[in-house]
Amino acid sequence: MAMVKLGKTDLSINPIGLGTNAVGGHNLYPNLDEQQGVDMVKAAIDEGVNFLDTAYAYGPGRSEELVGQAIRESGKRHEVVLATKGANTSDGGKSNRPDFLKEAVDSSLNRLGLDHIDLYYIHFPDEDTPKYEAVGALQELKEAGKIRAIGVSNFSMEQLKEANQDGYVDAIQEHYNLFERGAEQTYFPYTKENGISFVPFFPFASGLLAGEYDENTTFPEGDLRLNKPEFQGDAFKENVRKVNELKPIADSYGIDVAQLVLAFYIHHDAIDAVIPGAKRKEQVLHNNKAGKVNLDKKTIERIDQLFS
Repeated sequence: MAMVKLGKTDLSINPIGLGTNAVGGHNLYPNLDEQQGVDMVKAAIDEGVNFLDTAYAYGPGRSEELVGQAIRESGKRHEVVLATKGANTSDGGKSNRPDFLKEAVDSSLNRLGLDHIDLYYIHFPDEDTPKYEAVGALQELKEAGKIRAIGVSNFSMEQLKEANQDGYVDAIQEHYNLFERGAEQTYFPYTKENGISFVPFFPFASGLLAGEYDENTTFPEGDLRLNKPEFQGDAFKENVRKVNELKPIADSYGIDVAQLVLAFYIHHDAIDAVIPGAKRKEQVLHNNKAGKVNLDKKTIERIDQLFS
């Protein structure tokens, strides 16, 4: 699998990464097995999945502790490109203040048990801090060797431009999948022109693009999917129909729909990596196979048209 460069850095990443919000993210998922999570991360590293993504918000803080433990126990810290994120305050707010971000990075390093973070994202924008000042604080930490690359997440296009005023931003993590392709018009032209890696989150649209549902699938009361427009009424049935049209395409490559979708994303010249989440080793191995799939031009055009 060909490695790619992260932003304007010399960091090489596997385009199929691993999102670890289910590793210690007890505030997001019930009944998580922490040892299973650690073992999964170690298995991912052994498999060559070197781009790992976590955040203070997962746990909060517990995911960083467990992912750091897994990296240390793997004995392969030099092979791993680790991303984490911060901006959440202890009272549930958000801060991008330079002094807060510097403390947040030190706290993340302490939880991770590592001497540097490869990619540090500002997880959420706040309302008051000039974004170039926030990124400037991270640039100081980069010069000090505490972080190696700078990212932002959940930033509007205007906030991204302000954050990148001095050209310091290497990556942005933002919402993108086959049902939500607005980033192609808003972010992609700018990120490509400025050497910024785009890393999508929600790549499977809450499982819809993994081929897990049919038009009769129902969700329990309180399920977050019930509030999402792509899961409503006729829209849900039409989306399931589109996903079903991916199945024969996937079959022709000897893969499943989820792997086809991941392969489609990383064939896009604006997307350097995806970070599908997982809870078990088998899911990691399954997702990683997508990086070895070479889609032909006709297939890419077919999928593009189907979800246009």
